[in-house]
Amino acid sequence: MQNVNDVPSTEVDLQTYPTAQKLVDTCRQFFGEVEDLTPGHDLEKFLNTNYGPGNPLYDDMCSLTRQGLSEGWVANIELDGKQYRRSKILLPSAENRYFSITTVYMESDDEYSGQYHSHPYGEINCVVQLDKSAELKGMQGWQGAGWTSPGAGTHHYPQVRKGALIALFFLPAGRISYKKSPQDPQPPYV
Repeated sequence: MQNVNDVPSTEVDLQTYPTAQKLVDTCRQFFGEVEDLTPGHDLEKFLNTNYGPGNPLYDDMCSLTRQGLSEGWVANIELDGKQYRRSKILLPSAENRYFSITTVYMESDDEYSGQYHSHPYGEINCVVQLDKSAELKGMQGWQGAGWTSPGAGTHHYPQVRKGALIALFFLPAGRISYKKSPQDPQPPYV
């Protein structure tokens, strides 16, 4: 697996890829609706109830992300071969309400684990299924189409099973850390 320090932190060129600009615009609309909510179990439940499949923002984010994959700008940097790839769409900015936008492609029929990491300020994951059976493991268990939202201070292996998906994820202030290990305790509220 590629060392996380070797992965460039470059953004997608929005001028070159109009679909990327549409995705960013859709994400910014979503950020405007959730910017004052805190990542964690309650937000995950809220998003799956109010912003899951069938919600226009969710459906547009998924459609644009899939299109970006076919255009080659989504999850185009290999971390562990073709089965685990990532790309930064946009770094945090005032226009993004200080969220970063990143895509991670993961594919495996069996359980597959990516790079262990922690979320200093939490994380919001839009699960974009490429295979209808694919699931992403969140802090509350396995999730198909919908959302996961690990809270601040949580840490885990990103895991996939039953096919291919893209995690379109948003990090408050773009914060992610690779210093925790599986032996470290989770925050008490998990």
